[in-house]
Amino acid sequence: MFAAQRFAAAGIEVLLEDGLAEQIGQLAGYAGDEIPALVDLILVLGGDGTLISVARQVGSKQVPIVGVNLGQLGFLTEITREEMPDMLDKLIAGDYKISERMMIDALIHRDGKVVGEYTVLNDAVINKGALARIIDLETYVDGRHLSTYKADGLIVSTPTGSTGYSLAAGGPIIYPEINSLLITPICPHMLTNRPIIIWSRSIIEIEVKFQDDVVFFTADGQVGHKLLSGDRVEVRRSETRARLVISPYREYFQILRTKLSWGER
Repeated sequence: MFAAQRFAAAGIEVLLEDGLAEQIGQLAGYAGDEIPALVDLILVLGGDGTLISVARQVGSKQVPIVGVNLGQLGFLTEITREEMPDMLDKLIAGDYKISERMMIDALIHRDGKVVGEYTVLNDAVINKGALARIIDLETYVDGRHLSTYKADGLIVSTPTGSTGYSLAAGGPIIYPEINSLLITPICPHMLTNRPIIIWSRSIIEIEVKFQDDVVFFTADGQVGHKLLSGDRVEVRRSETRARLVISPYREYFQILRTKLSWGER
């Protein structure tokens, strides 16, 4: 593996995730959730989903993450395969910049107890199962009633997550370093229900009401929890921040133009 060899040649110790170690024939590997406590920098090879899952594993360790895009879209994994050799030299020399990204904590309350707790980079989503009917989502911001959404679901996203599921549901793009939260309804029954951006220090509470249907909470689209009618989902800004190494080869608006084909006919 080129990256491991390049770091080793520079006298930098390399720890491999156990699955990757097995693939390249290395005997020693580490569980993914063990690595953040042992390293100063994490190199992620994959797509945005891989980087997002690593950001959750890093959590409060605050270890910088470098994303090399081996997937399709690459909003977060900004470094291309072709740029990787030069980027490795920059990493070894300490010549890189970091973008600090807000994360959110989501807690599921049931009968006075917390039955689920997640820290996520992209979004916290409540949505119905394939055959479920429209659900009621009674939503409060800092204790004040915002709306009772009648919809297929609701997305609470960070600015980083604004280019994910929320964008597909009609939400706006938010510059990633702006401290804000975005609430986007999924297929609302009332066309006047629109996405809303609120202050990042606000606390969002969503009480879920439905009858004999299947409704889920999902964190970053990767892990989740089945909800019961009457459950309350609380979402707030996390004290944990993801530290992403940004590409020196292009800036954010260039990424948007390229990935979203802006300006093309």
